[in-house]
Amino acid sequence: MLTFILFLIMGSSMVYLAQNNFMLVTLHLGKYTFSNIPLFYIIIGSLLVGLGSSQLVFLVNSIFTTFTMYRKDNKIKETKDEVVNLTKQIHRLELENERLKNNTTVIEPQDKNAL
Repeated sequence: MLTFILFLIMGSSMVYLAQNNFMLVTLHLGKYTFSNIPLFYIIIGSLLVGLGSSQLVFLVNSIFTTFTMYRKDNKIKETKDEVVNLTKQIHRLELENERLKNNTTVIEPQDKNAL
């Protein structure tokens, strides 16, 4: 519904431009010359070129943002792996500390499923 309302507003503004800016003008683009073009075509064309260029800038910005987020996600994965490895090491050291406190020389079997 919102899109329909926006199309109605844009269409009515284009009709207003077409009614009030119908004089013929000459357009010079570098060495090319276009004569007898209605002014509202130039107004609407410049509006469309502006919208297209802003869309292009937005697209480039979103691509760079996606790459940045990908790098951040990889960094988060690396730090999570590091936390898991450090937790495992702490657990092993706690077990060794308990063994040394009790003065036991028997090394307990390592459980592969333990932290």
